[in-house]
Amino acid sequence: MEKLLFGISGLPLGDGEKKFNYTSGIEYLHSLGLDAMELPFVRSVNITTKNMDSINEVKKKYNFYLSAHGSYYINLNAEEEEKIEKSIERIIKGADALGLVGGRSLVFHPGFYLKNTKDETFEKIITNLKKLPAGDINYRLETTGKATQFGNVEELVKICKQIPTCKICIDFSHIHARGAGALKEYKDFANILYYIGEELGKEALEDMHIHLSGINYSNKGERNHLSFLESDFNFKACLKAFIDFNVKGCIICESPILEKDALLLKETYNTM
Repeated sequence: MEKLLFGISGLPLGDGEKKFNYTSGIEYLHSLGLDAMELPFVRSVNITTKNMDSINEVKKKYNFYLSAHGSYYINLNAEEEEKIEKSIERIIKGADALGLVGGRSLVFHPGFYLKNTKDETFEKIITNLKKLPAGDINYRLETTGKATQFGNVEELVKICKQIPTCKICIDFSHIHARGAGALKEYKDFANILYYIGEELGKEALEDMHIHLSGINYSNKGERNHLSFLESDFNFKACLKAFIDFNVKGCIICESPILEKDALLLKETYNTM
């Protein structure tokens, strides 16, 4: 990608008086100076033949970037084969819908360790990821916020090296929470970006998909998202690392004050 885009997860909040749909949400975010939206397919896929044309029209008009977050109900390490089959179906359904509106990155959490070892979980998840069809959609595997969830940086990078259709979604806030406040200063963010560049190449740094928010956590990991100014997440050091490593792609803000914090990120980045 040519630069770093800034957007939000889901529909904008606005002033609380108007309800947005995808078309009006894109128009509103563009009017604020934001560039992207991550469609929330977390509980249902809601792109249809009824709304896809209007979404495509406004997306092209503003050169707007769309991604999607896949279902919450995905576990490619489930004990029951039926649950794995349903997980694969949900991923494919989300990818197909995203393709209807010209999106490119479908984000999801691949699974949980459950009773398996980390190595057993890795092998089972990668086997099931290989069942997904290749196409124009990137399967973006998201770093997770709890130690019980499969998906630290090393695990996901290892998968991306083996499956061309899989790319990583770095949720720096999840990494911070998973490590009970692990990302404290510039070098902590820089080390992650250096590792990705070394393992996946410069092209990975130039096509990043990133989630950011303030975050509340315990020694067991993620609890809930917070605004940046309510959190100890060092977003300024994070953005400085993006500049130094020439990171390009898309940042999706998941703060409770979505577009306000997305603008805070973009304005801070542009003044560095």
